Amino acid sequence: MQTNVMIIGIAGGSGSGKTTLAERIMAHFGDRISVLRHDDYYKRHDELTYEERAKLNYDHPDAFDTDLLIRHLDLLRAGQAVDSPLYDYTVHNRSDRTRRVEPNPVILLEGILIFENAELCRRLDVKVYVDTDADVRIVRRILRDVKERARSLDSVINQYLSTVKPMHEAFVEPSKKHADVIIPEGGRNPVAYRILIDRIEKHLSEV
Repeated sequence: MQTNVMIIGIAGGSGSGKTTLAERIMAHFGDRISVLRHDDYYKRHDELTYEERAKLNYDHPDAFDTDLLIRHLDLLRAGQAVDSPLYDYTVHNRSDRTRRVEPNPVILLEGILIFENAELCRRLDVKVYVDTDADVRIVRRILRDVKERARSLDSVINQYLSTVKPMHEAFVEPSKKHADVIIPEGGRNPVAYRILIDRIEKHLSEV
């Protein structure tokens, strides 16, 4: 087991800016860091039709195969590569493809519920919560899901009201208490971004 691996978790509500923050960090460091996304670990549901999968609650902790994610984090920390699943939002199911993730001294994990699971949370050395106003988050989600995920406006709004908002209030927002750092506006916060970059650079220089 390697002891010089730092795992950074970036959590926050849907549309908060956590993915933007993670992508900026990834762009800065390239293949010097490893990246996992909790969304890719949604459970597979080949037994359901597209219409049935569309009605599932994707914002509840039970929607994720978090046990597999934990095993993959442990393997990466131990210096072993993993094959991360890939999720296809357009069909509401896992893709048949996987993504090879190589071990690195820094592992970045991003997802809405990564602080909710105690076992997963214990594996995170730095916990960052991106805090963004709910009105901003819903507008960003609508734009993203309609433009990038082939969803209708009605379906996005219905999903937000029926599951996203109540699950955020029940699970995501309460998990904020586990954060080491709370960042307003995520990737759009240049000061916080710079602090994280410096922290990662420092760790990489010491291993």
